[in-house]
Amino acid sequence: MAERTYDIAWLPGDGIGREVTEQALRVLEAVAQGAGFRLDVEEHPVGGAGLDAAGVPLPDATRAACMSAAAVLFGAVGGPAWDDVAAELRPESGLLQLRKALGAFANLRPVAVSAALADASPLRREVVAGTDLLIVRELTGGIYFGTPRGISGEVQRTAVNTMVYDEHEIVRIARVAFRWAQQRQGHVTSVDKANVLEVSRLWREVVTEVQREEFPDIALQHLYVDNAAMQLVRDPRSFDVVLTGNLFGDVLSDLAATLPGSLGLLPSASLGGRVGLFEPVHGSAPDIAGTGKANPMAAILSAAMLLDEFGETAAARAVRYGVSAAIQAGYGTADLRRDGHTLLSTEEMGERIAAYATLVIHHPPMPNGVPEVAVLDP
Repeated sequence: MAERTYDIAWLPGDGIGREVTEQALRVLEAVAQGAGFRLDVEEHPVGGAGLDAAGVPLPDATRAACMSAAAVLFGAVGGPAWDDVAAELRPESGLLQLRKALGAFANLRPVAVSAALADASPLRREVVAGTDLLIVRELTGGIYFGTPRGISGEVQRTAVNTMVYDEHEIVRIARVAFRWAQQRQGHVTSVDKANVLEVSRLWREVVTEVQREEFPDIALQHLYVDNAAMQLVRDPRSFDVVLTGNLFGDVLSDLAATLPGSLGLLPSASLGGRVGLFEPVHGSAPDIAGTGKANPMAAILSAAMLLDEFGETAAARAVRYGVSAAIQAGYGTADLRRDGHTLLSTEEMGERIAAYATLVIHHPPMPNGVPEVAVLDP
């Protein structure tokens, strides 16, 4: 039987993007052979690197390569070198354009806090330990893309942004959230601002209709965004799947990202079109680029989500066990300072996780779901 091959468009971007995604690729390669597949990886510029290479944050060649790939592994974009460019040329606009081009309307951001990392959280251990939630954020609509928009006037300037959602956009993202809830704990919290925004009133009505007509087995709760933010830090374990629009999802997902104590632990996937986009939640962190301090775990866990999308569940499980084993063994990068832990560089952490993942891919899980090798030091 022919070996399975997946074409990956690798967009390392700027700052620490290259460093962390290099380690994600290292771990992917580590599990590929044992799982029986091969990766064909091609690098392409985006963001500031795209500006430097082609004068735009999303070069045409990069866009074309992403559209024809099986998946996109994305690092991060932005940095002070490009702070003074025109708004439409900012590195971040390249990411927004790419998401739009791929039709990736659903952003999935899992947030989990293991017992081993509970002390790294700014919240008390008893509040945050055991948190396991998934934020489903609509990604291609809302105020980030609505028109009219812009700044006008000279003596007295006026700025306008428009929040727009149509029923079709709400229905499709609601279905994503409810389907994930069916695989998890069966509960969706839909977040809006229906007490003051007409867009949110339509959002609430449509989400309720989708639940009633298509997913009556799933419990649905509605929260205003301000209350949702409070509950995320007050009782994060009460959430299962959080469904929300583009703006609110942007804010809430970054708030939830503080729960484990580091953005360097949080992966994401942007899905909905033919090609998925997988990226760590964190930014380009230019202040630590090249220092070896960046945490590659979010990029590595994003790679695990990429494997899930390919249906390579054994390999995805091995990658996640590799990360978990490294954490439980007391290894960490500079952002995960814990008493008694062993400090590793970005590359050393990637190497350590790859070693654990390689062991796991060759050993099935024990009856309790934990591979025996996960407690070994490779």
